[in-house]
Amino acid sequence: MATNEYATTTTRGDALLEVENLQTAFFTDKEVIRAVDGISFDIERGETVGIVGESGSGKSVTARSIMGLVDSPGRVLDDSSIRFDGEELTGKSEEEYRKLRGGDIAMVFQDPLTSLNPVYTVGNQIKEALRLHQGLTGTEATEEAINLLEAVGIPDAGRRVKEYPHEFSGGMRQRAVIAMALACDPELLICDEPTTALDVTIQAQILELLQELQEERDLAIMFITHDMGVIAEIADRVNVMYAGEIVETAPVVELFENPRHPYTRGLLKSIPGNNPEADRLATIEGDVPTPNEPATYCRFAPRCPEAFDECEKVHPVPVAVDDDAGDHAAACLLYPEDVTQDQAVELHRAEAKESEEEL
Repeated sequence: MATNEYATTTTRGDALLEVENLQTAFFTDKEVIRAVDGISFDIERGETVGIVGESGSGKSVTARSIMGLVDSPGRVLDDSSIRFDGEELTGKSEEEYRKLRGGDIAMVFQDPLTSLNPVYTVGNQIKEALRLHQGLTGTEATEEAINLLEAVGIPDAGRRVKEYPHEFSGGMRQRAVIAMALACDPELLICDEPTTALDVTIQAQILELLQELQEERDLAIMFITHDMGVIAEIADRVNVMYAGEIVETAPVVELFENPRHPYTRGLLKSIPGNNPEADRLATIEGDVPTPNEPATYCRFAPRCPEAFDECEKVHPVPVAVDDDAGDHAAACLLYPEDVTQDQAVELHRAEAKESEEEL
């Protein structure tokens, strides 16, 4: 990366999770889909980092890449780096990943029914996780399973530990999945849209539960969602993804008070209640493109109300939006703001060229 006052450093050295230049592609007979295309971010211990964007932006593939769960024909490409507690994860075997997965890093999926086996009791599934990752069996495992169900707010846990998933409501199933994840005593919890299928009351309860568990256990949380309202409730920092790339990153309050990327502004305008005087809900015209070629231009340009000619020719890279905002970056040719438009375009062009040469 070229050295200048606007260059951003997205990883900070001693973070629990450090993702650098992550590229995950799916190789089909017709094309190569670059689902995640060169993203970098980090997560500190005890911190919640949000990943937000429309469906098709690459959020879930990012999570699966970190967990080592990318299935063929997809794979994490060379030159990608995923470091957990200083240890490089890319290149690990499935057996090595299995020891890490669920132990140090656990994941909560959108639909709890995909994580729970319908033919086993909820208690038995939690006890299996306790046996594998903590070596607990018998009465000791049963007592810990009950404790975990109580910790996630399930009443009468001593009875419900013997029940099957179909006997739980949707919200209770999601709590049980969180309990199963906590059985592994993870340091990082990845939540992939865990509240999408729940009504707003239960959603609020799950978010509150995650925050309480984070404080008690010093958990780092990576929270994936398409809902900006949820991000406002739970995240400390936010990465906005679009078509496989991170287009804006900022502390959550800064992002909501001062969004810089046109895509982020579009997402915020689309929140019901943000424009109470408008006749219709604001939308972003068009769809997220399938990233099936190298990014030599701004992928958001065809939908962007602020696009100009150079957006079709120059690939924007993340830069500090101004010289006082090193923790707020946007991948947009409109920035940095305190230089002319031509100077900003040339800065992005030079940064992109140098990044390509380094790769």
